[in-house]
Amino acid sequence: MNGNGTPRAPIEVIDPPFREVTDVVVVPRPPRRRLWPALLLFLLTVLTTLAVGSEFAVSYAKNIPPFSSTDDPFTPVLRAFVHPHLLLLGIPFSFTLIAILLAHELGHYFACRYYRIDATYPYFIPGPPYFGTFGAFILIRSPFTSRRALFDVGIAGPIAGFLVAIPAMAWAVATSKVLPAAQADASVVFGIPALMRIFSALFHPDVDPNWLLLHPVGRAAWMGLLATALNLFPAWQLDGGHIVFGLNSRKHQRISIAVSLILLWMGISYWHGWAVWGIALLVLSLRFKHPPLLDRWEPLDASRKLLAFVALAIFLLSFTLWPATNP
Repeated sequence: MNGNGTPRAPIEVIDPPFREVTDVVVVPRPPRRRLWPALLLFLLTVLTTLAVGSEFAVSYAKNIPPFSSTDDPFTPVLRAFVHPHLLLLGIPFSFTLIAILLAHELGHYFACRYYRIDATYPYFIPGPPYFGTFGAFILIRSPFTSRRALFDVGIAGPIAGFLVAIPAMAWAVATSKVLPAAQADASVVFGIPALMRIFSALFHPDVDPNWLLLHPVGRAAWMGLLATALNLFPAWQLDGGHIVFGLNSRKHQRISIAVSLILLWMGISYWHGWAVWGIALLVLSLRFKHPPLLDRWEPLDASRKLLAFVALAIFLLSFTLWPATNP
């Protein structure tokens, strides 16, 4: 008898190909993870962030804004390579920023390992002055199995990086110098995210946050917060896009396009860099759809829906409307 009480069909009436499996499907093993490219990029990023960090350290010691001693931002960075002992001054900035970015990417990586999703080691991208790096990323080389897996992988990185950035920003704001003319001769003025404003009000009440000459550790935390906010945009295959797809896959592309158009408007009305992000995300959202899930029917539980609001709070605390402007 089968499950509904009716007799089972005799085996003879079943089509013979379904009685015995003769073809074995061999699933190819994923390619080996090569460590040396990730290690090489990591070491190059350490060098570029040490060079940039040396300028933040020297400027902080001289009570002047970073990169204000020259019109060419490459000059102080190249000086650190000409005089390697200056690279040691960049350790607080470099190690703090790399710790935040590494925590972010390892959050993704270990979430992938938990769900047996094949992913590469984190790849760091060395960068130019002001930042020293373009961030880091991992490549996911196998499909997401379920909404829960996609959501957890997407949110694990921002939470991990943010948890490292919080104490770094708190300590840096507490030890920063109060200089009313801190931005007077600055060649670039960095924005003030909400988390920095909170710590500024806590440790320096009645002081304008623009008067703070931020410690290099705080500048690294600032850049870590910026990277977190950018990744949490609810669009395409950014971390925020993964979270949105896990919540509602049918509306994901429409939300991505809407976010791209909002960024274009922000680029016109506020900071021009947002227009670049808006165009890039619009093209990517239209050209490359989010990959489907192997199991798209499993709903997210209430705790993960609550975590989506945690991701929104992290974004609001990390975001700044004008990341960097010329005075």
